[in-house]
Amino acid sequence: MEIKANKKRPATIERGDKIGILSTARKITQSELAPALKTIEEFGFVPILGKSIGAEDHQFAGTEAIRAKNLQDFIDDPEIKAILCARGGYGTAQLLDKVDFSALKQNPKWIIGYSDITALHLHLNKTLNIQSMHASMPLNFKDNSTIALSSIFLSIQGVYPEYNFPAHPLNKTGSIEAELIGGNLSVIYSLQGGMAEIDCKDKILFLEDLDEYLYHIDRMMLNLKLSGKLQQLEGMIIGGMTDMNDNAIPFGRDAERIISDYVKDYDYPVAFNCPAGHIDDNRALIMGSEIQLRVKNSKTKLKFL
Repeated sequence: MEIKANKKRPATIERGDKIGILSTARKITQSELAPALKTIEEFGFVPILGKSIGAEDHQFAGTEAIRAKNLQDFIDDPEIKAILCARGGYGTAQLLDKVDFSALKQNPKWIIGYSDITALHLHLNKTLNIQSMHASMPLNFKDNSTIALSSIFLSIQGVYPEYNFPAHPLNKTGSIEAELIGGNLSVIYSLQGGMAEIDCKDKILFLEDLDEYLYHIDRMMLNLKLSGKLQQLEGMIIGGMTDMNDNAIPFGRDAERIISDYVKDYDYPVAFNCPAGHIDDNRALIMGSEIQLRVKNSKTKLKFL
């Protein structure tokens, strides 16, 4: 099927190809990665560990220079067919102005991760016009569902997902085809006004988050509203809003209700319950891809084109 989105999709890769494993954010050891490396091999690929794995600079996987060079080396190395971020945390945005991404313009390769890796997704989408994969990372592989893991390794081989998930009482029904963008709400909020500020015009926005205070969810959604982002959308998809926090005096609404209240007056479909985010069933989403979104009273269907 013809891809309508104007973002270039990385080439598919084959069993036996090398996948680079690095950390752009928090530190991680090779022993922590052992179960995931076995999983990658079982799917038929060859994991190659970068120099950020095992590196340490306080909470980070090495200094900014080490992490940036590891990402640069994997981007430039033609033997590395895809780049899988080992974990999130904090630190990916520090690298955006320290890496030359120009090689990806000519020969895009899959960059895979979620949470803090949203910084890379936004930069690749807006600045380079290429697609990337919001999906689970090796630190989480041992807890992920079978379908979550399969969605990564099937997608990089060109078998793109189609998901059906249960309806939610806050859903807004409707059907739309548009480009999917987004990721972690906190990271999106933190990059407003910068080189990787999200472009919402005529897009479907996916949001997820973890361990945030409910008042801060409200603050971030208010920012998206006041900046005009929400009104520019064609649709919205909400994944896991996991382990939210509240104050001693309750905020009065959960994360899903807060989000719903901010988009209730816009005339576009909204789907909650998407199986993606900080959950075990964290399925791959192709950012920058055109998708079909069908939100019905009975279920939601999401198909990548």
